[in-house]
Amino acid sequence: MFQRNRLRWAKLALAIPVLAGIFSILLSPWPRAQGLSPEQFILSLAAAIDQTSLTPRERLGLRLFFDSNLSEPAGLACASCHDPRRAFTGNNNTIIGVALGSRSDQFGTRDAPTVMYLATAPRFGGLEKDGKRVPAGGFFWDGRADTLEEQAKQPFFNPVEMNNADAPALIAKVAKSTYAGEFRKVWGEKIFDNPEAALDAVAESIAAFERTRVFQPFTSKFDYVMRGEAKFTEQEQRGLGLFTIRQKGNCAQCHIVDEASRDPQKSLFTDFSYRALGLPRSTRIPKNADPAFIDLGLCERVPVAGTKPGAEAPKPRVTDPASCGLFKTPTLRNITVTAPYMHNGFFDNLRDAVAFYATRDTDPAGWYPEGKKFNDLPAQYQANVDVDTPPYQRRPKQRPQLNDEEIEDIVAFLFTLTDGYNPEWGRSGYKPRAEITPPRSPIPSPSPPASSPASRSEY
Repeated sequence: MFQRNRLRWAKLALAIPVLAGIFSILLSPWPRAQGLSPEQFILSLAAAIDQTSLTPRERLGLRLFFDSNLSEPAGLACASCHDPRRAFTGNNNTIIGVALGSRSDQFGTRDAPTVMYLATAPRFGGLEKDGKRVPAGGFFWDGRADTLEEQAKQPFFNPVEMNNADAPALIAKVAKSTYAGEFRKVWGEKIFDNPEAALDAVAESIAAFERTRVFQPFTSKFDYVMRGEAKFTEQEQRGLGLFTIRQKGNCAQCHIVDEASRDPQKSLFTDFSYRALGLPRSTRIPKNADPAFIDLGLCERVPVAGTKPGAEAPKPRVTDPASCGLFKTPTLRNITVTAPYMHNGFFDNLRDAVAFYATRDTDPAGWYPEGKKFNDLPAQYQANVDVDTPPYQRRPKQRPQLNDEEIEDIVAFLFTLTDGYNPEWGRSGYKPRAEITPPRSPIPSPSPPASSPASRSEY
């Protein structure tokens, strides 16, 4: 299946004009096909990005983002888990839903989220939702960083990611890099004399790069339609309706969209809030082999600013049980190229992810072993799972709010959120619709409910 997907994308590349910036490389072949080392391949991805509009600080951030010499041992870059071909996701090309670190025996526990549109996230706080104050904002799945700069630092020192011992160890590598002179020009000749100040400069450079149009281009078909420059197909239009209608998908409850606005910032397809979905436990995550390990998400949030680089954050005592099991709502922009899905990477297939929302409560046996729901949360926290917001309010054996055709319509609409759309496709009748999925895992996710066609970090 993975080979077929690669062939489909290779054919699609012939029909797509070269676009400035990131989407000129979305369809690049894998490094094995090019005969390149991983380091050479990562550098080739960086070279494919249009740098002409970047400031010196932003270009420096790009160099840091794609530098595979900044891990311990060398070989892992930010881009290894945030691959531009996959809208800056990718998990270092693993097939288990979470990322492989710089050491071959170290794996994260969460799927690497997309870095695209990350700069739109507010600081951690809260928002009013259905008359209640709910947690929202921040970076990482648990919101523990308040700024892009804080977020950029932590992977360098996480032992299951880039594994540097401390700031001096990391900065010594930056000082020996091919762009060290460029770094001094931007940040001062003596910047490497103070590792802590240099670490701040590294984080600010990466954050500056992540705030550029490379990461938030707003060039999807949805954006063109909102500007009156393209039209949805009938199926896509139905999908949008089902996406927003409360009595159907109700996806817009958390993945906000403003159909009346031409401003793309009004349709980020996330409200940055935290929800407990009660996902099935993933047997593919190595750490989950220990039944005592439970990822509780928000209630174990340790703010990055409160931890020292190089020091592993202690597992906190739960002080707010009502926030256990909650994880941040991700953007759905570019969702068709960011598989696997959910914080634990449980779903390889987008249709399965949509079907889960619709049938989690009406057919739990299709998702959980022996139909025992919420098997990745201790019993005392299962009351935190959302069972009231449509479509979750249904009960076993009831008819889901979405049937098979309606699920397909929503998926068709989600394909319109992929950046790099060309309005000429609509005029010529050409309709690209390809989903990037990870290689098939030897431990697949469970079969979807009978109503569905068969399919298959620490962030």
